[in-house]
Amino acid sequence: MSIIEVSNLSKIYPVAIKEPGFKGTLSHFFQRKYRQIKAVEGVSFTLNQGEIVGFLGPNGAGKTTTLKMLTGLIHPSSGNVQVAGYTPYRRQKSFLNKISLVMGQKQQLLWDLPALDSLKINAAIYNIPDRVFKTRLDELATMLSLEEQLTQPIRKLSLGQRMKAELLAALIHHPQILFLDEPTLGLDVNAQAAVREFLRDYNTRYQSTIILTSHYMADITALCPRILIINQGILIYDGELDKLLKSFANYRQVKIDLGSPLERKDLEKYGEISSIEGKEVCFSIPFAKLTSTITLLLEELDILDFSVQDPPVEEIISHLFTQGNLN
Repeated sequence: MSIIEVSNLSKIYPVAIKEPGFKGTLSHFFQRKYRQIKAVEGVSFTLNQGEIVGFLGPNGAGKTTTLKMLTGLIHPSSGNVQVAGYTPYRRQKSFLNKISLVMGQKQQLLWDLPALDSLKINAAIYNIPDRVFKTRLDELATMLSLEEQLTQPIRKLSLGQRMKAELLAALIHHPQILFLDEPTLGLDVNAQAAVREFLRDYNTRYQSTIILTSHYMADITALCPRILIINQGILIYDGELDKLLKSFANYRQVKIDLGSPLERKDLEKYGEISSIEGKEVCFSIPFAKLTSTITLLLEELDILDFSVQDPPVEEIISHLFTQGNLN
């Protein structure tokens, strides 16, 4: 059952053009000229209840703009969008009760107050009865391992603890749909893993729909079987992550450990060099040339050890961003 339906969604911003100097200032004051910036152009997709979907793209690709249209923060220039049966930009109260937006670079909790005080304010905003609030609070705090931190001021919590508290605040009203914009931004490895584990457990327990944007590919590979890729405002991929990797990982990384270091120019004839660190060299070898290249390396070089690995997910995604399409 689809819970989010997006059809030809676009957002265009008019940006004023001003020439330099006094003459340009006068002209700008009396007769302004504008150019159109297409932040999102013709995006279409459908999400089902309970899906966790990764939403990927380089900086400025249109990810956050799309999320803001899906949550009703900005009005689309054209196209149709339905979220849980509602038109987001109308911002109906019943719609707001079904969604939540967490942005890693912005916080909703009050800096000098304990998290518990801000959570009580949220409960009042959403008209959550005291008994229900306490039950949800205990459950979510336990899942997030945050019981002891709820009475501490937000400013005294670690970055990871603050993000957990932000998630708790976003989920206290049990939304059907959770929009996450860089929720692990700046967190250390352990905090990132804890947030991912919580999101996985929460999705399993409540069948909530989650749209996740992240620059940390570990978040995507751990949580998102399906991904959407947007580049320059255009959706260039909608499908399974595994299928994407199999289709576009047409090369392998060959890492060798040399008996003695060699100059880069002496190694370049074997293939594209990804990195050199002392006696460790990493090549990116097309799959069609993999066997012959490994044979040549073993025959001509003093190799102590070697390994063949699939390329990192972020490399493949980065290649798609650079390429701009999937043709």
